Amino acid sequence: MSRDTIKDLTLMLMYLTSWEESIVPGIRKKPDRAGVYPKARICWKGYDFGILNELTDEGLVNAGGRSKSASFTDEGAAKALELLRQYGIAVGTESGEEAGTGGTK
Repeated sequence: MSRDTIKDLTLMLMYLTSWEESIVPGIRKKPDRAGVYPKARICWKGYDFGILNELTDEGLVNAGGRSKSASFTDEGAAKALELLRQYGIAVGTESGEEAGTGGTK
């Protein structure tokens, strides 16, 4: 399997296991009104660090530092969604819910 394929698959898995979180400290546990606080798409860094470093160098994710989580850049999230579409995996984010293959949860 090529290195590019592994990076693509890792990016897709990272997106599928990610969530949105307010990036303002202390806001996370408070009720949030749509569009009021900026949000970031976050996932755990449970992937090969060499691949994570390459994705960071390409500007797709921010996985540097000692944090246990990584965040997506706008370009990284867009590329992950495009790859998921290419593989026929439907991801619904309209109502804040994630949908699996075929629109099922």
